[in-house]
Amino acid sequence: MTETANPDEIVRVAAKGDGVTGDGRHVAFSAPMDRIGAEGGLIKGPHHVDAPCRHFRECGGCSLQHLDAQSYEQFVTDRVNYALEGQGLTAGKLHKPHISNPRSRIRASLRASKIGNTLKLGFSGAGSHRIIDLQQCEILRPELFELLTPLRTYLQSVARRKHDFNIELALAEQGVDLSIKNFEPENLTQREELAAFAQSCGLARLTVDGGYGPETQWEPEPVTVTFGGVAVPLPHNSFLQPTYEGRDALVAAAEKVVGKATLVADLFSGLGTFALSLSNGRKIYAAEGSRDAIMALKTAANLNKRAIFPEHRDLYRRPLSADELNRFHSVILDPPRAGARDQVLQLAQSQVPKICYISCNPASFARDAKMLSEAGYQLDEVWPVGQFLWSTHVELVSSFSRPD
Repeated sequence: MTETANPDEIVRVAAKGDGVTGDGRHVAFSAPMDRIGAEGGLIKGPHHVDAPCRHFRECGGCSLQHLDAQSYEQFVTDRVNYALEGQGLTAGKLHKPHISNPRSRIRASLRASKIGNTLKLGFSGAGSHRIIDLQQCEILRPELFELLTPLRTYLQSVARRKHDFNIELALAEQGVDLSIKNFEPENLTQREELAAFAQSCGLARLTVDGGYGPETQWEPEPVTVTFGGVAVPLPHNSFLQPTYEGRDALVAAAEKVVGKATLVADLFSGLGTFALSLSNGRKIYAAEGSRDAIMALKTAANLNKRAIFPEHRDLYRRPLSADELNRFHSVILDPPRAGARDQVLQLAQSQVPKICYISCNPASFARDAKMLSEAGYQLDEVWPVGQFLWSTHVELVSSFSRPD
């Protein structure tokens, strides 16, 4: 999959998923070493495979199922490399990417709507608001996909035409956590039917939200998720890493970056994915803007006697200053897709020996990495991670250090 003199051959896959020919043309749903024929059709090459899902090309959940494993791994690596090159940066070492397996996604956002007399439930169509009624899914965990048939039947009974439901699914320790938004039971009978549905499906929790915030309808026992062997209460609408193996890959890389540091700051800590997993033998300060998330982390840390010191803090409005950062041997930050410009500006002025920057957006990461590089930090290593299998979303873990 190297550059070729043939202008009609696909040489790489661009950031949005289109194949790019040797002369720079973009071709949708093409793979490296495909060729454009004399009459304009696509001649498939050795890296072009048959998509495993019947909804491919229609569904917005996946856009790269036509790539074989080798070319998809190359795409994930290239997404990181090209983002860094765009900022004039090079990693000291770029590791082989970690790719999550099919049918491993533990969370999903779906839509449902009654079209005529039929209720459709699934992802939005590629580039449209049309709902693809999922009859097959090669990315969702079986526990989530198997819920779709009874959920479709239940929603059919309460749906009104031209009224969309937003569905959030997540896999907790006790089972599936289901949230139905744009819906509220109208009477006691509907509430009883909703509870019966939750019980028959063995749900861990069922929440509805009619526009005034989440309202729990079913939760036989407190819902939790586990990080580093510690059970953490799961607030409504909490962020979770999309796969277990992808989460573990991120944590393992962060552990390598932090190394022997015993006083660590975990910024944008969420529920404590990294703080709890790395807390054995370390003291960890955790900062998070979501009050529900930081209180859940505080509760879990206190009950399990972990040396974690949580603070409810909006790091966009009030980033840690350079002086505050200088107390730590290592800093971990895992910001949202927009990156962490203001916090990175403070890190750039600090003397923190090691920084572990975890990102779900190579472009915003590269922008922030340039600020650190210009301040004297070295980008030592990068671990690409493909948790969103067959999509263009790429994550990474990076290691920065200040030269002695």
